[in-house]
Amino acid sequence: MTEQKTTQITNINLQIDKIKKQISEGNESIKKYIEKRNMLHQQVKQSREEINKIKAERDALNERVKLLKQQRDAVRANTDPIMDEIKTLQDKIEALKKNLPRVSQRQLKEELDSIEWKISTTSLDLKEEKELIEQVKALEIQLSGYKKIDAQRKKINELLEHRKNFDTQADAYHQELTDLAKKSQDLHAMMMQKMEALKKDRAEADSLHQAFIKTKEQNNLLYAQLRLLYDQSAGIKVAIREQNQARWREEDAKRKEELAKRKEEQAQKAAKEKEIKEKIGSQAKERLQRGEEVSWDELQLMYSENTEDEAES
Repeated sequence: MTEQKTTQITNINLQIDKIKKQISEGNESIKKYIEKRNMLHQQVKQSREEINKIKAERDALNERVKLLKQQRDAVRANTDPIMDEIKTLQDKIEALKKNLPRVSQRQLKEELDSIEWKISTTSLDLKEEKELIEQVKALEIQLSGYKKIDAQRKKINELLEHRKNFDTQADAYHQELTDLAKKSQDLHAMMMQKMEALKKDRAEADSLHQAFIKTKEQNNLLYAQLRLLYDQSAGIKVAIREQNQARWREEDAKRKEELAKRKEEQAQKAAKEKEIKEKIGSQAKERLQRGEEVSWDELQLMYSENTEDEAES
């Protein structure tokens, strides 16, 4: 029975060692889960700070882009009246062209210059000079249409130059807002990447936390099994100890019983031996009184008997 219980304790100890190993492995896994989870939490925190910083920078760029669009559109709006005015001047030019002579402006100018040169360099009589002056006036009237067109064209060029300045300014605003919009898009893309990485890190951290909780629960179950095994082992050890104590008490009782029996046997043997001695001594004493021979051993028994009687007296 004791051997069976000892075998049970051995088996329990093997189970205990196995569970302790499982618990140790679980604790090591828990430690790794916690370390990596905390590291990911720190990464998530850092990523969130970086995302907020990028978002603030992106939003500031977007506000600047919005302002530049307003400024560009305001500048472009100034070109509409200019274009209306240019259209009006072009209409005037078309109207003036209808009244122009068939001779080109260059031909009229050459003819005018030739007449003026002749007037200034040639000696003319009054009639000839008057005729030439009339021709000059006529040519000037014809050239006035061209001059008016030139004046309109000059105004158009001035307006176009003015518009060009507006266009340059609008283009500068547009280029700046385009560059800023590109930067804003790049920042937004970077922010999206970081948000995606943040989501992955947070999901992995949550998964590690769940693994940590699951492993901890498994370890708690193993601890409960361990306590049960310790209790079983302690119970078996108590049973073995009580069984041994009962056996020891039984063996001690047997020893005492055997000792008492031996003492009783020794007492009976001593009493019997004494009875025999007394009988032999009495017989020897009677023979001695009758004058018969008595052996040395019988004399010793007689003496021993007398000595014992005296001792008893």
